[in-house]
Amino acid sequence: MLASVSSSRWLSLYRSASTGPIVRHVLIIARYAWALPATFAGLLLSLIAFAFGARGRVVEGAVEIAGGRIDRCISRLPPYCRFAAITFGHVIIGLDHETLTHLRLHEHVHVRQYERWGVLFFPLYLASSLIQIVRRRDPYLNNCFEREAFAKSVYGDPSS
Repeated sequence: MLASVSSSRWLSLYRSASTGPIVRHVLIIARYAWALPATFAGLLLSLIAFAFGARGRVVEGAVEIAGGRIDRCISRLPPYCRFAAITFGHVIIGLDHETLTHLRLHEHVHVRQYERWGVLFFPLYLASSLIQIVRRRDPYLNNCFEREAFAKSVYGDPSS
């Protein structure tokens, strides 16, 4: 909870008209640094994606990796592990760039969640999914982080 409170404080400082440009830059660096462990994991996975012909680009402060034969690799995963796009810090990996364009709002909510929670996002996301399994609910659609991402994207909440 402490990370969430400090993140909202950072955001309010960042948006404040009285905050100087130096403070804004420090806050941007802090957001990227806090999410850096997850971003590093995403960059390592990107190396594998590049080996399969993926291409990268930077969009709205996040690195998007897609294309090549990523779709074939993902199709070989167990069904419950497959994805159209997945976010690690400031790295978003997707099947193709068209899919990433379609899912950009949703995935950028996850980028902000990494900025808020940092490396804690991994265990918190897993814990939210496990709680949903215990409650006999869908571990993806009812995960609190996914619900936030759906609510803040154009798709709305899929579980309602």
